[in-house]
Amino acid sequence: MIYILILLLVLMIAFSMKYAWWKPAVDWKRPRVLMYHMVREHIEGAKFNKLRVKPAEFEKQIAWMKAQGFRFVTMQELQQNWGKHPEKTVAITFDDGYLDNLENAYPILEKYQAKATIYVVVDRHDRDWSTYKKAHHNSGELAREPKLNDEQVRFLAQGALVEIGSHTLTHANLDKLTDEQCLHELQDSKIQLEQLTQQAVTSFAYPFGIYSQRDVDLAKQAGYHNAVTTKEGIDGLSPDFMQLQRIKISGKDSMFAVKLRLKLGKRA
Repeated sequence: MIYILILLLVLMIAFSMKYAWWKPAVDWKRPRVLMYHMVREHIEGAKFNKLRVKPAEFEKQIAWMKAQGFRFVTMQELQQNWGKHPEKTVAITFDDGYLDNLENAYPILEKYQAKATIYVVVDRHDRDWSTYKKAHHNSGELAREPKLNDEQVRFLAQGALVEIGSHTLTHANLDKLTDEQCLHELQDSKIQLEQLTQQAVTSFAYPFGIYSQRDVDLAKQAGYHNAVTTKEGIDGLSPDFMQLQRIKISGKDSMFAVKLRLKLGKRA
């Protein structure tokens, strides 16, 4: 019996250390920025299922936030009104421009009137950009994922719920580019997306979350007003708008884990 009690105690301690459920919430006046990629069913044996949030789980998350009184904003709105937002303000973001953002996520966003920002790679079709970070990630898994076509990007931009942001021309690893190449990726993607959507594109996401101060400076030069990273956390009330933190939502997160991420900004 004592061994069972010891085992239960060890499990409870491990659970508490993993999730830190006992920690107080980060001030709810500080907006949360959530990072998603795909909203679709998992693929058995696939490497990138963490990037795939199942539609049923995504709806649970949005429905819970709505019920809890969260207010959804785009990244433009987030920056423009920073410091004036009510408690529990959240910006949902999607990286890359997958077709399921329209087919699976958008109907849920529409149902709950939840706004979002989608960071679109301009040259996104049949491109295996996972290899730009790690050469051995050459399975072609992400290249095979259907992406939004230009007409669909335009449709999303014309509605009231979605802001289109840039994720470079080719999902480039900026660390491997010269200054000239980097500015080209930043500037030309902005120009082409603005021509496509007939709207200003002022929000940017650093591919892979890999960037340096040079890239921050070039993003400003290219005309972006805000940019998100993959650094996990919740920014304070005086942030660097060109290096905003996000809360990663994994396709393997339980609803409990998602609630704690929103509360604390990251996994314990």
